[in-house]
Amino acid sequence: MPLSNLLNDLLTDIRDPHLLWQAAAIAACAGLGWFLARLIRSNIGKGAQEGRGGVVRAGVASFGHVLAPLLIAALIFVATLVLKPFLHNVHLLRVALPVFGSLAVIRLAFYLLRRVFSRHGQIGATILTFEKIFALLVWLAVALYLTGLWPEVFAFLEGTILPLGRNKVSLATILQATVSVAIFLMLALWAGTALEERLMRVEGLHTSLRVAMARMSRAVLILVAVLVSLSMVGIDLTVLSVFGGALGVGLGLGLQKIASNYVSGFVILLERSLAIGDTITVDKYNGKVARINTRYTVLRSLDGTDSMVPNEMLVSGAVVNSSLSDKKTRVVTLMTVGFDARLDELLPKLEAAVASLPRVMASPAPAAMLNRFAPNGFELEVGMWVADPDTRGSVLSEANLKIWSLLQAEGVSFPKNASVPDKT
Repeated sequence: MPLSNLLNDLLTDIRDPHLLWQAAAIAACAGLGWFLARLIRSNIGKGAQEGRGGVVRAGVASFGHVLAPLLIAALIFVATLVLKPFLHNVHLLRVALPVFGSLAVIRLAFYLLRRVFSRHGQIGATILTFEKIFALLVWLAVALYLTGLWPEVFAFLEGTILPLGRNKVSLATILQATVSVAIFLMLALWAGTALEERLMRVEGLHTSLRVAMARMSRAVLILVAVLVSLSMVGIDLTVLSVFGGALGVGLGLGLQKIASNYVSGFVILLERSLAIGDTITVDKYNGKVARINTRYTVLRSLDGTDSMVPNEMLVSGAVVNSSLSDKKTRVVTLMTVGFDARLDELLPKLEAAVASLPRVMASPAPAAMLNRFAPNGFELEVGMWVADPDTRGSVLSEANLKIWSLLQAEGVSFPKNASVPDKT
């Protein structure tokens, strides 16, 4: 019996005792589905918190909100097959099945959206608006399906032909392709996000290699999703040659920089010249690499500001990486003391003063030396090594304070117009 007559059948069979059996079956399926979803979610969530199962358990646990309507729809489908030979009709079950199925589809879409675009728990207004629009469209489609208007709407869409280059495509095909691409694209983005989280937890791979593999896998998944979804609808993929030609013209006219930055991003990730956490200096920008994107790299400076440096600058320009081969770095301070200073006694005391600082490395040991004879005194240099480039500013300040206290205690004089401890 077609679904277009289900509502009339329900009104006709309202006094049929078989309808009570169907209502009881729906209630039983709803209760059992809710109980099973709660049981699965609690067991898997507990295992994820205890660390048994890793990413798979955590992903299924967060998928738990989709389980309830999905299990209820599956149980109603089974109940329909079981009760159909025994009851006069199963109209109510056939109405309940698309209702709970659509609810499962809506919750699945919400899960994928928030899993991909709200990975850190922050849900934006755009996502909420899109979720409301998607839910409205799904319920509208279910209403058209139940009332029997869907075949007429589909026939109208199928009969509306739009020219696309030399080909003619119906509006129904375009809408089917849009829905198919959206579904496969969301699945590809979700799979790419899950794969990226898994790769970032692999300790045996270099950070840049992990990021490169995650970016490339996501790009491949998106490309495959678009091609598969279009081919499933029946659209000739040669139609995309028009868009390929437009993209080539765009690259030739004004998108060279964008394309260059994307290619440079993959070059940086593949050759592993930079890694997240490295302290670098490029042009007038200095800071720690916080994130490497395909178009730009985020540098976080010591004052907390973020600089988005185009990847092309990191490939074509000179980059000073303080952490490429070894993170330890040398910190130097200079001073000029009077000619009456006893350098044979002062230099060892300067080395011992800075060596007492907790963040100064013992090996290589600090070294104090005479740089040159200045016109008004001895120019001295005190060098020390620190393990982390990010601490060089604070270590230099502590070292200068130590040196100043030592020079004051030793009664070392500073000639006029001479420099005091400073950073180089």
